[in-house]
Amino acid sequence: MHAHSARIELAPHCSLAPSQARLLFACICAGCLGVAAFLSLQGYWPILPFAGLEMAVLGLALRLSMQRRHQLQTIDVSDDEIRIRSLRKGRCVADVVFPRHWSRVKLRRAFTPSHPSRLTVESQGRVCEVGQFLTEEERRGLAAQLGSLIGRIGESPPLIEEGQDATRLKVT
Repeated sequence: MHAHSARIELAPHCSLAPSQARLLFACICAGCLGVAAFLSLQGYWPILPFAGLEMAVLGLALRLSMQRRHQLQTIDVSDDEIRIRSLRKGRCVADVVFPRHWSRVKLRRAFTPSHPSRLTVESQGRVCEVGQFLTEEERRGLAAQLGSLIGRIGESPPLIEEGQDATRLKVT
């Protein structure tokens, strides 16, 4: 990072630990498959394969949800550039650099009310979306924070006042 810089780290909320997820899945499976087995013994045998299919789909959804905890996005804003790095399981999956002076932050409304907005950093025809996993309120706050750091196209507001240390912000 440069002498004057700001860093924002973004990570999704992960309130459920892996052991808790396994326990939750086991309890739901026990309840669902227990009822299905009982009804199967009563002669309603088609219920059992569908209950098994439901539990397989639930297990897959829970696994995909738990993998989100390995995501990290860092936004480094220096005097000259903006660097956006997206990491998944410690590996860099995207590393985008924009010239700060020609960049802008844009919060785009969703096409439908049930979808979230999109927060993007744009410059010279290139676009990078940030904070996809944030809540709507967090995304608006991040948009305001990035807007004050980056400024509009053609502006480059000072990152820090004289005598201050570099800023390190964390949104989780």
